[in-house]
Amino acid sequence: MRTQIQRLAIAAGLALASAAASSAFAAGNPAVGGAAMDAKKTIVENASAATDLSTLVTALKAAGLVDTLAGKGPFTVFAPTNQAFAKLPKGTVETLLKPENKATLTSILTYHVVPGTHPSSQLVAAARSHGGHSTLKTVQGEELTVELKDGKVWVVDAKGSKSAVTTADVMQSNGVVHVIDSVLMPK
Repeated sequence: MRTQIQRLAIAAGLALASAAASSAFAAGNPAVGGAAMDAKKTIVENASAATDLSTLVTALKAAGLVDTLAGKGPFTVFAPTNQAFAKLPKGTVETLLKPENKATLTSILTYHVVPGTHPSSQLVAAARSHGGHSTLKTVQGEELTVELKDGKVWVVDAKGSKSAVTTADVMQSNGVVHVIDSVLMPK
């Protein structure tokens, strides 16, 4: 009887240790849309696992950018959620996904990508050192502005529209993703 109690105690201890290790791993990288993000996977692999980013993944496929964002990088991606895409005027996403609009879609998507890995600490430090605003040159060629306001990090597009960073520092094997609540538009 005593041996059985000891075995149960050991099993319970191992279960608690395993749960603690799992939660520590999860705490190290934020989940996106309830999906765990694995820092050993690429941007595309993790985005494909997040149901909140399914519109983005569909758009990446239509633009032919999957291989690029699955590549070595590193990249910083400001990833709009499905709700962000839903804010666009009705029919916009469907129109952009048509083959004849691939160039426009590619321009919009690459406007959300910055070369290099830029964690939020770096974005905030750069903005603070420049009076609350800093700029980043995108893969598309135009600039985004990072702005600190009301205790949040905002990304401002070329048209002056703002998108809040809702989940920062989702580390990937080939960069970092910051989830945003609006789609950014180039000029």
